[in-house]
Amino acid sequence: MSLADASEVRKARLLALRKRRAGEAVEGVSEDAEPVIKHRSFDPATRTLKKHTNTHDEDVQMEDTVEHQVDGLAENIIAEDAERRAQDLDLFNIAPKRPNWDLKRELDKKLAKLERKTQESIHTLIRQRLAAQKGQSDDILGAMQAEERAGQAQDSSDEDE
Repeated sequence: MSLADASEVRKARLLALRKRRAGEAVEGVSEDAEPVIKHRSFDPATRTLKKHTNTHDEDVQMEDTVEHQVDGLAENIIAEDAERRAQDLDLFNIAPKRPNWDLKRELDKKLAKLERKTQESIHTLIRQRLAAQKGQSDDILGAMQAEERAGQAQDSSDEDE
């Protein structure tokens, strides 16, 4: 078989394939013999299987997929992490803002005890003053002042009679 003959055979075969794809009847074959075969998963031109695709959805592109949402996320996280590390290494961020923060931290425990005792002392003094005004005092000064008031009250009542 010569090259010219092989070329003619190949041209005839390709023409027949184009007509089959278009749905036309092939010359030399009667329409009553066999129905036209539509190759849905086989590509006769390349003689390989086609990948499964929907012909109706070819022009619709998926934009809301996870891959599109996550695209570039890793690079952003790496860049932010590098920026944080650069900020953490800054000497002004390492040094405390107030140089006496450790002294305050140590004294807070002691001051809490003193504050509680101070409040107890203030309450005791207020109770003593209130009791002294009513005349019911435990301390000597309060008792003396209460006796003087009571004596003055009796003197004024004796004079009125």
